[in-house]
Amino acid sequence: MGSQYFDIKPIAGRIGAKIIGLDLSSHLSDAIISDIRKALVKYKVIFFRGQEKLDASGQVAFARRFGEVTTAHPTVPSLADNPEILDLNYGKTVARANNWHTDVTFVDRPPLGSVLRALVIPPAGGDTIWANSVTAYQDLPKTLRNLADELWAVHSNAYDYAAAVVDLPEEVRAYRDVFTSTVYETLHPVVRVHPESGERGLFIGGFVRRIRGLSTTESDDIIRLLQAYITRPENTVRWRWQVGDVAFWDNRATQHYAIADYDDQPRHVQRVTIVGDIPVGIDGKQSQAIKGDASAYNRVLATA
Repeated sequence: MGSQYFDIKPIAGRIGAKIIGLDLSSHLSDAIISDIRKALVKYKVIFFRGQEKLDASGQVAFARRFGEVTTAHPTVPSLADNPEILDLNYGKTVARANNWHTDVTFVDRPPLGSVLRALVIPPAGGDTIWANSVTAYQDLPKTLRNLADELWAVHSNAYDYAAAVVDLPEEVRAYRDVFTSTVYETLHPVVRVHPESGERGLFIGGFVRRIRGLSTTESDDIIRLLQAYITRPENTVRWRWQVGDVAFWDNRATQHYAIADYDDQPRHVQRVTIVGDIPVGIDGKQSQAIKGDASAYNRVLATA
């Protein structure tokens, strides 16, 4: 696709594009927003350089053009003056994720997308990698696709503490206590149908705890096998951050990994997430919340 309002420069062959020629702090027309949304769905993650004029309130306003925004996080506190902003000041206020995940899949309505703004970036390291879960699904041999089509998985923010607390720094343990202060569990299809494109994609990631009906060992082996297709290099794009960058990714069709290779150098980014819909499998069935009420996070009625 092209746009008469801005230039689009694909970065990798299967995912990622730079959007050139827009100032996100200015008022963007509905037509521009429509073209940005089309680029998001096609390229899965889009990047905007040189957005230093965009502040926190402008970031929220931009995200809101694509739908209602969530509160910052179901369990992690927001900024005092910006309830929609998740402040990720690595090394100071937050532990590093350092794993492949799709944002907040442990609730019944995971975000449509996330808008991330770079405030402080280390001079070396701190890149983020995104992966295309749609092309990963397309890469599966037919027998594996048929298997994945039938599977449903339980996602949760709860950790396996028997494995997780060994040799963890105190600040990481403290952050995990906050992260799991309310436990959520949701049953999602392993293969999700994208609500806008109709594409099928693998919907798994770091919050998957088990596959319904299978043992822990069987679940782990199958998820590891499917996950390996998502993180194949040909399905990924790596972004070298600069201060003022904004990344906007389709949370319904991607995973991402923030690389923790910058030691004690500062890295400060802020995230806004957009309310998503309830995922649907290829059989038309919707995800189901098992534990935890995320209606306040998603700003929707609990019965919606």
